[in-house]
Amino acid sequence: MPEILVIEVKNSEELMNFIKFPMELYKNSKNYVPSLINEEKNIWNPSENPALSYSEAKQFLAYKDGKVVGRIAVMINHKEEKELGISKVRFGWLDFIDDFEVSKALIDTAISFAKEKNISKIEGPMGFTNLDKAGMLTMGFDRQATMIGLYNYDYYPKHLEDLGLKKEKEWVEFEINFPKTLPEKVEKFSSLVAEKYGLKVLRFNNKKEILPYVEPMFRLLDHSYKHLSTYTPISEEQIQTYKEKYFPFIDKDYVICIADPHGELVAFAITMPSYSEALRKSRGKLFPFGWWHFLQAGKKNDRANFYLIGIHPDYQRRGVTAIIFKEIFVRFRKLGIKYTETNPELEENKSVQMLWQDYNPVNHKRRRTYAIQVQDWEFNTEN
Repeated sequence: MPEILVIEVKNSEELMNFIKFPMELYKNSKNYVPSLINEEKNIWNPSENPALSYSEAKQFLAYKDGKVVGRIAVMINHKEEKELGISKVRFGWLDFIDDFEVSKALIDTAISFAKEKNISKIEGPMGFTNLDKAGMLTMGFDRQATMIGLYNYDYYPKHLEDLGLKKEKEWVEFEINFPKTLPEKVEKFSSLVAEKYGLKVLRFNNKKEILPYVEPMFRLLDHSYKHLSTYTPISEEQIQTYKEKYFPFIDKDYVICIADPHGELVAFAITMPSYSEALRKSRGKLFPFGWWHFLQAGKKNDRANFYLIGIHPDYQRRGVTAIIFKEIFVRFRKLGIKYTETNPELEENKSVQMLWQDYNPVNHKRRRTYAIQVQDWEFNTEN
């Protein structure tokens, strides 16, 4: 049997092999959505990714018969370790052919890294922070991925479970067939709530007018999700990075901001037209022709994705969601949007899932991270 060779990525050529491997692995899949190659390169560049200032990271490639057959990245987020007391090796960018020896060699590499760092647990797939892609798909393999969701073949979770890894965190995603008419109770309730608390929807004439609200949005995210397990505050550097990364894709008509009587942001929702098909057609490149597919997706699309939503805890049980949905309904009807998908939500995050309850949401995707203790891995592999 050919030996599986796992090597650490050390140069630009190997990094490109690391980035492009899933594009080859999924070349015949209509549901896989590639990332932009330049963005993937920037993830591993300390001057582009602020998470590298407080994290350790390594990337590895697995070879069989001289051909790349798998990849994995391992990370330690020292900010998470310091602020939450959580010590673990995160693993991500995990892709492999349907060969048990390959997946075993990749997980063994993550375990070896954990042992080297005297850390007792590994968990993944995940990125550096809470805002990075996370969770291995366990349901919804027949559905196209979104711009912010990982996609994988159905054999992936079986490999990890057969290797002894256990479920750690679970995410759910929903698809909503957007109603043709707004439920009467939403129409009435949204007006009552807005009047009672003096809330108003902010109107933007152009994208530039949104910029002053970007940082308040991220601060609101901190307030909204700080109660969730493993949530770490977003740094100023991260805010700037995400602003630069995603702001070019934002359309003012897809951003809803709600302010209190003092002009303070109390809720927001960022949606976008679905760029999945545009990414697939662009093959990971904006130039020379990829930009055209993005332009078309922004103009002609019947599908939208939720990306970020935040509601201040003081307003989470006061019906603010009715205002958000009324505004989204009016805009989506004008834009011709018929379907929308939520972003991955932790299964425990019931407050966000309550947002969709009146709109017949269909749970069409599930994903999870897997974890294992180093000593359990050693016991499994030795026996």
